[in-house]
Amino acid sequence: MYQVPARQVRAVYTPETVTVYQAYPVPIALAAAKAGRFVPPFKRDRMTWLKPSFLWMMFRSQWASPDNQERVLAVEMTREGFEWALAHSVLAQYDQKFFPDREHWTAMLSQSPVRVQWEPERSIELKPLPYRALQVGLGLDAIDRYVQEWTVGITDITHEARRIGDMVRRGDQFRAEQMLPDERPYPLPAAIAAALHVST
Repeated sequence: MYQVPARQVRAVYTPETVTVYQAYPVPIALAAAKAGRFVPPFKRDRMTWLKPSFLWMMFRSQWASPDNQERVLAVEMTREGFEWALAHSVLAQYDQKFFPDREHWTAMLSQSPVRVQWEPERSIELKPLPYRALQVGLGLDAIDRYVQEWTVGITDITHEARRIGDMVRRGDQFRAEQMLPDERPYPLPAAIAAALHVST
């Protein structure tokens, strides 16, 4: 039986693109989905987090229900941009296993346009699993690239997300699982995988 590594990037992807998920308030999400790119009232003045894991996005947004996260977007972005972001990232939290000291980590963090976090992946019941899902936080410089160069298309998947959530709440996990995106291990270049401390 295949055992998922502790830290592995999983996503829906094609030869050219990768899909990430974000949740936004209604005005931002509707404008972005209509335009196929991020337009006002979206603002570029704060870090924005990309989630390749659909179920981690569902955990974070509770199946698209809380205020200011009631719309879930599937953002198709270039793999070139995704990998650039990962190649220029630093772990958002200090870990002595990966950095010689806190000062070294702080210096790297201050210079990096991207931060990454490994969070417990979630089951379809949104319970924590023993392996991790990646989150990618884009700083201001990287957000400009994301909006202007990397975003290929944006789809509002709120209704699908809520439908799956309703099935789970009714105890129909089997049908709900059939509707999940087909996420596969993402083939990272070796240097990026090493920098992210991906497990093999």
